[in-house]
Amino acid sequence: MLHSTYSYPHLCTMNTDNIKQQMRRGVLELCVLSIIAASSEVYPADIKKRLESAGMDTVEGTLYPMLTRLKNSGHLTYSWQESESGPPRKYYRMTDDGRAFLLDLQQSWRDFTGSVNMLFGAEDDTLIKP
Repeated sequence: MLHSTYSYPHLCTMNTDNIKQQMRRGVLELCVLSIIAASSEVYPADIKKRLESAGMDTVEGTLYPMLTRLKNSGHLTYSWQESESGPPRKYYRMTDDGRAFLLDLQQSWRDFTGSVNMLFGAEDDTLIKP
């Protein structure tokens, strides 16, 4: 006889923390690009602070490789600027290709969240209420 994993939570292999982390990773690039687009230039530590203030804690080991990947793909460029409190700092800014890429990501996000919200609304009677 088969049993539902919902009846036996100890059998459920899905970890909600892992799923939440995957969702956050999925939108992190969109968020980082949006932060950069909102400024003429931005320092990575300031990007990290903006993400954290929005509740998206991000480690530098995630942020810096992403910035490098976005720069290598032509979506970002950077310049070095002198710092009053140490060595020169790298400031990132959006390229024209990066703006087009961001607009595409934003539209994809609107389409995706619209679909998810539609399903939530259509299935409202089956959702678990907080």
